[in-house]
Amino acid sequence: MRNLSNIEIVKTHAEKLFIDASGSHDWDHTLRVCRLCERIGPVEGADMDVLLIAACLHDIGRYYQDASNGAVCHAEKGARIAWSIIKDLPLSEKQKENIIHCIKSHRFRGNHAPKSAEAKVLFDADKLDAIGAVGVARAYLFAGELGARLHSPEINVEEAKSYSKDDTGYREFKVKLNKIRNKILTEEGRKIAKERHSFMESFFKRFLEEYEGTR
Repeated sequence: MRNLSNIEIVKTHAEKLFIDASGSHDWDHTLRVCRLCERIGPVEGADMDVLLIAACLHDIGRYYQDASNGAVCHAEKGARIAWSIIKDLPLSEKQKENIIHCIKSHRFRGNHAPKSAEAKVLFDADKLDAIGAVGVARAYLFAGELGARLHSPEINVEEAKSYSKDDTGYREFKVKLNKIRNKILTEEGRKIAKERHSFMESFFKRFLEEYEGTR
């Protein structure tokens, strides 16, 4: 049985940390990740207390990464902040350690591989929110936050600098989003990723055709 009081306490605390968050990684993103965790977690046999608390806290370090133009790892920073929030909760030490592990290992380019069932579900939920229709919208929202162009056809997007005017939505698709489907760890997550990936490929094919005026 899920301990709703623990989850609500953490959720209330976490939401306050997103007051100055950018739109692409705001509290709404966290809530969508929570909903995906609620969908995938039971199928994968996850401890839902651990999973949902970690989901609420997974991006609380994001502000520091954005402010440093990527120099600070938000997963590492978030895990350090999260400990002060969960240390006094009536959870076992193993559960608390798992929550921290989930946060540390959720990042696509991170240095920690998800090992627990809960960490794998959170990793997948976070990545699934980066693909499909929502993923496309977030890619362009993030590009807008950076002041990036709509598209930079004259350069190789693989060589475009991150956090620059050439860090476009299409670049995000080419260097990251189109790889996500093959990184998903859970069976349930892979089912969701397949459909979202297909939509995304169709969108960017159409985007390039319209940009070039051929359609």
